[in-house]
Amino acid sequence: MLMNRLSRIVQCTYYLTRRQIPTTCYRPFFPLLRSQCHEAKHAGALFQISDDKMQKYLERLRLEYYALKVQEQRTKRDIQRMLLLSNVVEMYEQRKIIVENLNSLKELKDDKDDEMIQLMKEEREAYGSILLRLDNEILHGILSMDDEEDYGSLIMEVTAGVGGQEAMLFARELFEMYCGYIEYKGWEIEMLQSEDTDIGGTRHATAIVNGLDAYRFLKHEGGVHRVQRIPETEKSGRIHTSTVTVAIIPRPDDFQVDLKEKDLKIETKRASGAGGQHVNTTDSAVRIVHLPTGIAVECQTERSQVKNREIAKQKLVAKLMQQELEARFSSTQALKQSQVGQSLRNEKIRTYNYNQDRITDHRLEGGTTHNLKGFLEGSEQLDDMIEKLRSSQRRKQLMDIMNRQVEQ
Repeated sequence: MLMNRLSRIVQCTYYLTRRQIPTTCYRPFFPLLRSQCHEAKHAGALFQISDDKMQKYLERLRLEYYALKVQEQRTKRDIQRMLLLSNVVEMYEQRKIIVENLNSLKELKDDKDDEMIQLMKEEREAYGSILLRLDNEILHGILSMDDEEDYGSLIMEVTAGVGGQEAMLFARELFEMYCGYIEYKGWEIEMLQSEDTDIGGTRHATAIVNGLDAYRFLKHEGGVHRVQRIPETEKSGRIHTSTVTVAIIPRPDDFQVDLKEKDLKIETKRASGAGGQHVNTTDSAVRIVHLPTGIAVECQTERSQVKNREIAKQKLVAKLMQQELEARFSSTQALKQSQVGQSLRNEKIRTYNYNQDRITDHRLEGGTTHNLKGFLEGSEQLDDMIEKLRSSQRRKQLMDIMNRQVEQ
């Protein structure tokens, strides 16, 4: 019996070492573990791993994992889901073993041998430490998961809203911020369309973003972004409020647009508007009509007809992509509408206040940070806010799952 107890403690110590928890003395680390567990509970809206609802959810994940594992033919999506589940399921099964061992200790509570009592006390402390650690990691794991369908790429649209030229200037800054973030995350971006203004702003920009988990992260950026600042052209020092809308549209892995030359009617004409002598003498403007759909696009931003033709084709591809997505997913238009609304100032999801050097995300409790310049670089600060948004949305998603389980 004594050797069995010692063996258990040796195994426990090995497990703790493997988990990188100091084993020389467990007790001094209990406050740290409790602190980590408290943070995890706070992040998980006080979810407890031991709750019946949470246990039922974890058991469902375990069954899903093994069902995928024994499946003879697995799709790419199945494999991704297995990888997502594997770590949580492994920790959950380890937790079940620890709980069984703790329960077995309770059956020996009447043992009066002093040496055995001391060993049991040490064993309970060791198992308790492991349990705290596992609960923390399991909770972190399920909060990091996302039960929604993932996509290999997405279409990102940034459009100036209310505020005229000032809105267009900020649309350019916002689009550049996302380009910086895409580079920071190691994803790829392919420009489809950009309508720029003479003073350096952007009316509308569309791009394809390719990358692992890109949609999971960027989908939270869809909505109305409000900027409050004094425009450079404002002489009286008044703060202007403008808006920019961002739409994040999922793009399936098998999705592509085949643009055939025989389906295109290409016309050229003289560009209109300001531009000097060149505008009046050269047929540089290009208009393309896609005959199967009747969609027409124009471009006269460049002096070269060849460049305008290429830009017009990119615009056409973007429009055809959006049309195809809406045809394939009836909810896509509803998704876009729910994100961008009517571009009004009171529909904002995030405010960028230049005078106070402040960024506030209105979906987060305590969602205010500072250092606007650093935030607009699209690196650590933006990533931190997106991570908080993902965790917040995941908590709501988990709560919905728990409530549905009770109703079933």
